[in-house]
Amino acid sequence: MSLTPLEAQAEMTRLAGEIDRHNRLYYLDATPEISDADYDALFRRLEDLEREFPDLRHPNSPTGRVGGAPLDKFQQLRHAVPMLSIDDVFSEGEVTEFYQRLQRLLGTERVPVMVEPKIDGVAVALVYRNGQLETATTRGDGTTGDVITENVRTIRSVPVRLKESAPAVLEVRGEIFMPAAGFAKLNQDRDEAGLPTFANPRNAAAGTLKQLDSREVARRPLDFIAHSFGQMEGAGPATMSEFHALLKEVGIPGSEPVWHVDTLDGMLGVIHELDERRHHLPYGTDGAVIKVDDRAAQTRLGATSRAPRWAAAYKFPPEQKETRLHAITIQVGRTGVLTPVAELDPVFVSGTTVSRATLHNQDEITRKDVRVGDTVVIEKAGEIIPAVVKVVLEKRSPDAVPFSLFDHVGGLCPSCSGPIAKEEGFVAWRCVNFACPAQAASRIRQFVSRKALDIEGIGSTVAEKLVERELAHSPLDLFEIPEASLAVLNLGTDEEPRIYGEKNARKVAEALQRARMMPLSRWLYAMGIPQIGESAAREMARLHETLPDLATSAILAELRTLKTGERKDDNALLAPYRIASEVGPAAASSALDFFRSAAGKAVLSHMERLGLNPRSDNFAPRPEEAAASYDLPLAGKTFVITGTLSIDRDDMKALILSKGGKVSGSVSKKTHFVLAGEGGGSKRDKAIELGVPVITEGEARAMMDGTDSTPE
Repeated sequence: MSLTPLEAQAEMTRLAGEIDRHNRLYYLDATPEISDADYDALFRRLEDLEREFPDLRHPNSPTGRVGGAPLDKFQQLRHAVPMLSIDDVFSEGEVTEFYQRLQRLLGTERVPVMVEPKIDGVAVALVYRNGQLETATTRGDGTTGDVITENVRTIRSVPVRLKESAPAVLEVRGEIFMPAAGFAKLNQDRDEAGLPTFANPRNAAAGTLKQLDSREVARRPLDFIAHSFGQMEGAGPATMSEFHALLKEVGIPGSEPVWHVDTLDGMLGVIHELDERRHHLPYGTDGAVIKVDDRAAQTRLGATSRAPRWAAAYKFPPEQKETRLHAITIQVGRTGVLTPVAELDPVFVSGTTVSRATLHNQDEITRKDVRVGDTVVIEKAGEIIPAVVKVVLEKRSPDAVPFSLFDHVGGLCPSCSGPIAKEEGFVAWRCVNFACPAQAASRIRQFVSRKALDIEGIGSTVAEKLVERELAHSPLDLFEIPEASLAVLNLGTDEEPRIYGEKNARKVAEALQRARMMPLSRWLYAMGIPQIGESAAREMARLHETLPDLATSAILAELRTLKTGERKDDNALLAPYRIASEVGPAAASSALDFFRSAAGKAVLSHMERLGLNPRSDNFAPRPEEAAASYDLPLAGKTFVITGTLSIDRDDMKALILSKGGKVSGSVSKKTHFVLAGEGGGSKRDKAIELGVPVITEGEARAMMDGTDSTPE
């Protein structure tokens, strides 16, 4: 039954309150009352109501945790109270001098101080007005910072509503950080994708908060802890201890653990205790923050232009150890990236025994000149991830030889013996076998994506569970899973099962039937072969009718012999076909290497057994037909789409592709036109800066019809 707006408002308020309460129970109290599935049901119900009644959605709705539309740029905001930094001290002698200075300035032997971990994060100020999160701002220069409210709303440990006992105006200051487990997982995922890893959790957190698209921020594992305050209505707490009690009362996470001492020996003692305990905290910490507890004493001590005199941050020295690297092994990640790993003689570093450390990629090995048998220096990046810092060259054996990943694996994937390749612009070697078992889940996700075979109902969780339950070892196995087996697939745990269901299984079965009829270009893209994106796949399908044709293609064989940038129309074989720029030597080599490898032949054989024979929907069998098919109105033109159009962006992209054009995600000097709808934003600005023509949807459609007068 449909709700009235008044009823919907009441229900949305109730749901938001329930979700906020469960967030506090989960993230602050660690005492959840409901299962993840029940929580998801509340969340989905609120999302449905907000879609039905968009005008009733509150800015601080819990659904904001998944992010919103990208910003063009960050706004600036002046802090009501300057955000000062804290002076660092680097030895126990300097810590002693700091405490003795407090004693002298305050004229007392005992100065009560609070000691807490120095979190390796990004300083932010959160302003709550009448219990609602109003703004979140970075420190910036201490006077003015960037407004990052939309990004901070995605962090689930940041309450967007406070309990009723909160002051009418409350500004809390703290650190946004990346927890140890999340940082390790993020770097692992970036390693597997062949992307540069973050040096430490702070870099990861800072890089995330700089994203203009809060949806990207929502995908990163950020957390928040408050440690101080700025403006506050009323007198405010008399001590920092009272402030921490206020945080707990209103539902904001505060620093833990904290110590309260009032002597120099006591302060040094808890710093030593923290040094021992910090290796087991869920976040990276590189020191201890010492603060005078009494706010009246803080006022008496005052501040310099950049830092308060009543606080100091003692930095723990990074612990490094030498050990022997006795082997380098190769792991194959979920995305097919081959990651070299240093196998070490066990050594105790920063609280744990380390016997392995990632070497990331061949470029990193070459840069540090790491060789098997070397004595190396180890430390934990951000006190979390073991890393090889450097080689002790004076201890190197004379017979140590440079390491080559390609030679080490013989040019083949250690998991499936398929071919490996290094994509242009990437540092990592990657297995390109579509059926590689090590990357089954990620290959399935690519295979079923909307731009590939569009098999709705199989997302990341389902793909991973299919592999975990051994129902699929490669994407093609999807066509052999009985519908009944898919219906009873458990997406949860044995303790809390979540069954996929007959209805969902039926939808997937129907989508798989439709996929059998998908054109060759979609199948090529679905295979995720390096260098073959949507445009290259469509161009290859224009030149080949089937996958077996492509595997033995004379056209691709000729293309791979060209040097990068060499003109195709100077080649006797290629000139009649007028081949688009998307298919160059790298793309041709990648396709041929895959389909001519044992792994590629196995894929073709598997498809034949399944009766899968995708055919091109734009095949031009003769050179003159291929050349004619290339004489389309947008041939050779690259477009970037931005803003709101009269049709969905994907539909506009498909229309441009059908007219011979290419669509890119970013503006560069190689872009021919930026198609800008309403609210074009930063891409429009970039186009103007680079001198790229900005056109309307009407002008684009005129170009497709061949009736425009738009400049070349």
